[in-house]
Amino acid sequence: MKRAIQFLTVLALMMVVALGVKMVFFTEKDDITEARSSIQDTFQPGIMPANYLPVMPFNGPDFTTAAEKTVHGVVHIRSEFTRKTTMYDDFFGPFREFFGYPHGGGGSQVYTGFGSGVIISSDGYIITNNHVVEGAGNIDVTLNDRREFKAELIGTDLSTDLALIKIEAENLPFVTFGNSDDVKIGEWVLAVGNPFNLTSTVTAGIVSAKARNINILGAQGSIESFIQTDAAVNRGNSGGALVNMKGELVGINAAIASNTGSYTGYSFAIPVNIVKKVADDLLNYGIVQRAYMGVTIRQVNSALAREKSLDVFNGVYVESVTSNGGAREAGIKSGDVITRINNNPVTTNAELLEIIGQHNPGDIVSVTVNRDGKLQQMDVGLRNLDGTTELTKKTDDYYMSDLGATLEAVSQAEMNKLKLSYGLKVTNIKDGMLKKGGVQKGFIIQEINGVKIRSVEDVSYALKNVRSGMIRIEGIYPNGMRMNYGFIL
Repeated sequence: MKRAIQFLTVLALMMVVALGVKMVFFTEKDDITEARSSIQDTFQPGIMPANYLPVMPFNGPDFTTAAEKTVHGVVHIRSEFTRKTTMYDDFFGPFREFFGYPHGGGGSQVYTGFGSGVIISSDGYIITNNHVVEGAGNIDVTLNDRREFKAELIGTDLSTDLALIKIEAENLPFVTFGNSDDVKIGEWVLAVGNPFNLTSTVTAGIVSAKARNINILGAQGSIESFIQTDAAVNRGNSGGALVNMKGELVGINAAIASNTGSYTGYSFAIPVNIVKKVADDLLNYGIVQRAYMGVTIRQVNSALAREKSLDVFNGVYVESVTSNGGAREAGIKSGDVITRINNNPVTTNAELLEIIGQHNPGDIVSVTVNRDGKLQQMDVGLRNLDGTTELTKKTDDYYMSDLGATLEAVSQAEMNKLKLSYGLKVTNIKDGMLKKGGVQKGFIIQEINGVKIRSVEDVSYALKNVRSGMIRIEGIYPNGMRMNYGFIL
């Protein structure tokens, strides 16, 4: 009996404990339900107290070092272009004063363009886009520290849309060259420009693609193998720097893809390996030493592969070889597919042009071709358009916007033939004073208003010191015919 009572007592205690635990459990669940209800009432959709949000660590890319290394090496460029108001000039011509219109002034209009540039040496050499300075009569450069300089145009290259200018200054901050071949898709880059003549601005993005050909240059032999980025680039950023995270120059910003003229997510830069080549050639030769393999090419795609029964679906198809080119001499044939150059994969025409564009005539490149399903390697000697390996140097010539003509020194042989001791030859004529006056290409200018013309400085001096509003130009044609031309400003 005693044991039965003890057993019932223990059983009762166990039931009480069990009920208590159960009660505690349900009480906690109810509290949690209440708490959740309270949170939902407090935090309405779209409303979240700032002090409630958790602080999450963010280890994103740090652009400060790259920006500090480059912003002072990027400049603002202001270019002035003078154009004749042809409706005014052509209608009244030399009778302006008769009709009550003054000499000079209203017959021309000055247009201004803006862009950016990158200082590439401490003594003032600056690389920019050709379209920023082409045809400019006056080029002004503003540094990031607000100092202003007049710039001299050293040379331009239409086929790459690059130009080299120089300012007279020393100990300038400059941007060091990187290697555009090492740039990877997905890599962070900075676009640095000075479009507003304030201070340099920086935007960030990634490399979206390489070797893009967007068919914007249009010149024969153009090299389009752009680095595509999503870094924000707008008008005025043309000629600015594209740099990697080390602050090294990997490209010169040149274009955007946009229907509105404003940034919409795609911008394009000229690879720095092309930039280095062009800048060096313009500095040393005045013109770019363009090298060629001596082939006409087509980019391989599935349609071409089916048409030609090719065993490869990537590469550059050799349509034909020129008779005086290095490709024929090396053994490359029509129907070959170029797959590698100097061990670099070649899958597009743009990639091939970019690699060859970094070389001079006379350089030898290793070319791998797929011929009938078998790979063959050949060493190709690059040549110029004339089929030789000679490097050429441009004779000094000057575009005079006031005359609308390009002038250059007369050769000594022509000097001797015409018995001349001074003069400058008209080698190209655009819309301007000389064209309207009937001056023909080849005319040798000897005097302007009595000033003997021995240099472009003499031309500038003569034109700036016109007092009567009349310009008289005297000279001779290569056939010995002397002519005098008169112009009323």
